[in-house]
Amino acid sequence: MNRYVTFTIGDGLYGVDVLRVQEALRAHARTRVPLAPSGIAGLVNLRGQVVLTVDLRPRLGLAPLGQDAEPMMVVVQVDGEPVSLLVDEIGDVLDVPADQVETPPETLDPALRSLIVSACTLDRRLLLVLDVDEAAAA
Repeated sequence: MNRYVTFTIGDGLYGVDVLRVQEALRAHARTRVPLAPSGIAGLVNLRGQVVLTVDLRPRLGLAPLGQDAEPMMVVVQVDGEPVSLLVDEIGDVLDVPADQVETPPETLDPALRSLIVSACTLDRRLLLVLDVDEAAAA
């Protein structure tokens, strides 16, 4: 059995291994990083710790979230350090049987291949499992 914290970005359902997730919360005020690539949304102060925030939308080929929309943060562990991933909405923690976890579909955009480690066929949707290390390297 595989356990994933799920979230949506655009129309897609994504997940990360629950063991990599530190917490999920509303987005905090971010401090911009001058000359940072488009995937770096800034830095947040998370209870006294400075945490890098990564916006996955540019990596997924999606337009920026509207000004009035309030993103959520999934804080994951990467090399022992917290990294915040901006997502549209937090979902549930899902237990997925091992026989429903497959390699990413051939129809997946080649630009996304490095971000997706597996795909899970659910009742009504496809869950794409992110490679946390690659996603945080935005």
